[in-house]
Amino acid sequence: MGNSRSSLQLQREEIAEIQEETGFSPRQVERLYARFLGLDKQEKGHLSREDFLRIPELAINPIGDRIVHSFFKESRGSGGDREDTVDFRDFLRVLAHFRPIKRRAAEAPGLNTRRDKLLFAFSMYDLDGDGFISKEELLAVLTMMVGANISTEHLVSIAERTLVEADQDKDDLISFDEFCLVLERTDVEQKLSIRFLN
Repeated sequence: MGNSRSSLQLQREEIAEIQEETGFSPRQVERLYARFLGLDKQEKGHLSREDFLRIPELAINPIGDRIVHSFFKESRGSGGDREDTVDFRDFLRVLAHFRPIKRRAAEAPGLNTRRDKLLFAFSMYDLDGDGFISKEELLAVLTMMVGANISTEHLVSIAERTLVEADQDKDDLISFDEFCLVLERTDVEQKLSIRFLN
């Protein structure tokens, strides 16, 4: 009666569609699918927030909750009506942001451009999703990242200094364009890349 692993196998056409959308090779898609199934303990074909928190690297990451949130944000953005689960395609859409950028633009699908990586990074700070980073949001993320290792006063000072440096139009908010300017000389492509299995 329950779902079996064999009923959840990917078809060749699906692998080709996923490859086209995300840029992952067929072998990478198959390996990531095996990882997805390993996280899907209830064998329902989707992951919950709890499933993600079983990933050791996310469980110990200071902004692990924000990273997990990004998977669910993508799920809502892809037309899905579920806000509490992520299917395999949603899973890969988020992971595609971390693929190394290919040097030849023709090889890189749209989920993996410098702009997409910057949008993803921006979303880690834009806690309320309004398209701007406020001092409060910046402070909240800094607090997540360093915990009690730095005093609140010092974190407030860092947040204020960052806002002064980034806020070109002096509206006390950092827009995506201002965020991009701050990171103009940063190798975002390298810093937001994970070497996936070949």
